[in-house]
This record gives sequence, structure tokens and C-alpha cells, in this order.
Amino acid sequence: MTTSTRTSRPASKPASTRRDSRRPGGPRTTPRLPQTAPSQPAASQTALSQAAARRRAAARVPHRWFADQLVLTLSGRRPVHALLGHALPAAYDRLVELAPQAPLRPTGRHHRGPDPEVRECGVYCPRSGVIEAFARITAGERVRALAFRLERGRDARWRCAALDIGPSVSVWSRTV
Repeated sequence: MTTSTRTSRPASKPASTRRDSRRPGGPRTTPRLPQTAPSQPAASQTALSQAAARRRAAARVPHRWFADQLVLTLSGRRPVHALLGHALPAAYDRLVELAPQAPLRPTGRHHRGPDPEVRECGVYCPRSGVIEAFARITAGERVRALAFRLERGRDARWRCAALDIGPSVSVWSRTV
């Protein structure tokens, strides 16, 4: 005759892991320990917090956000239809015209040059609800100019009304 032994669960693990107050046992009563960030050097944490602050500030400024989105679209890293709700028909038609050419695509052997990025973004507000902006786009030694107009609609959303991109200029080929 053989006897079977039962193994039981360890007593330290709770049977239920739900955390809402609707469960039969009431709300979770076990205290949570504070989570600490992994230790990093102070300079690294400062650089990370500064970069996060720059990203948050850029997200609050509509012309900077739109310049970043245009760079992604005109470099071929994002499809044109990603900006469909952010552009008026005339500007969207211009985007559809420019996107296949990918004028901001990285150059170099096998398209492995540096990714384009917005170096500077300036703004002029001719009247309330209208922003005319420019951006300097750099990719290695190459600099491009991008100009666009944003208009605020009745729904308080900014949409691109016009768009133009300038010729490519090499930093080293300019005469000083």
C-alpha cells in the first residue's frame, strides 16, 4: 500500500493578488514598501532630469512638437498619415507631395548618416490663434530650414495650415 503526501502552499504567499476594494476580503491592508530608484551617479541623474524637463517643455509648445513630428515624417521614420488630424487639407497635400522624396532622410553611404534633429525652433505670432514658425534641422554637417504655419481651430487644437522646406546647405561649403 502506498501513501500519498500532499504538498501545501507556503503560508507567506496570499491566495489572492487583487488590489481593489471590491474584493470580498476588503481593501488590501499589507503596507507597501517605498520603491527606490537604482543608484546612479549624481551627474547622471541631473542629466536625466534635465533631459526630461526639456521633453516636457517641448511637449507644451505646439510649434516645437510639430517641428519634431515633421522631422520624423520627412525623414521617413513616420508615415504621413500620422499627421492626418494635425494638418489642414492644403498642408496635408504638401506633406503627401514631400514625403515620398524624404528630403530629411539621413545621407551617406547606404543612408546611415546621422538622424536629423531640430536644432532651433523660432516663432512669430502675427495674431491670436496663429503661429508662424521656423526650424533649423541638422543632420551631421547638413542644415535644412523648415517653415510652417499653425492655426488654432474652434476645438482649441493646433493644426498646420502651410508648410515649406528650404534647400540643403552644408555647413562647410558656406563662405564666411
